Amino acid sequence: MAYARLELIAALRSTAARIEGGATFRWTHMGACTCGHLAQTLTALTPAEIHRRALERRGDWSEQADDVCGASGLPIDEVHRAMLEAGLELRDIAELERLSGPEVLRTFPVEERQLDHRDPAHVVRYLRAFADLLEARLVHDAGAEDSGLRLRARLVRVA
Repeated sequence: MAYARLELIAALRSTAARIEGGATFRWTHMGACTCGHLAQTLTALTPAEIHRRALERRGDWSEQADDVCGASGLPIDEVHRAMLEAGLELRDIAELERLSGPEVLRTFPVEERQLDHRDPAHVVRYLRAFADLLEARLVHDAGAEDSGLRLRARLVRVA
């Protein structure tokens, strides 16, 4: 599972807020799907640029995560590198695209775990749950009750 880093937690929350705010969400577009939106947040690239780069390699985000290679020279690998440097693991990219991360899904009541990766409202719920899970891990790892207060003060909170 992803590393609990402030940058990733803030990016997940910011991405959720942008989608909830009405940003174009299209699961079939590599720059406007779940991973595409997170990539926008982490790289400041446009959806069109992310999509263009992604089309240089076969497959969707899940399949491309299997083929990430720092030596390929493909521009999409720069996007993948930004995602990995923020704290994601390759497995997280595939799980994020399908809203299927077991640790994230366990945070939902059993009857609410069937998420539709094509539904922006479900994507928003998943991104926020992922951020909450990472934040809880970060606070736990800090090991002190008041660390949570300091952490929350530093996190970019998006309502």
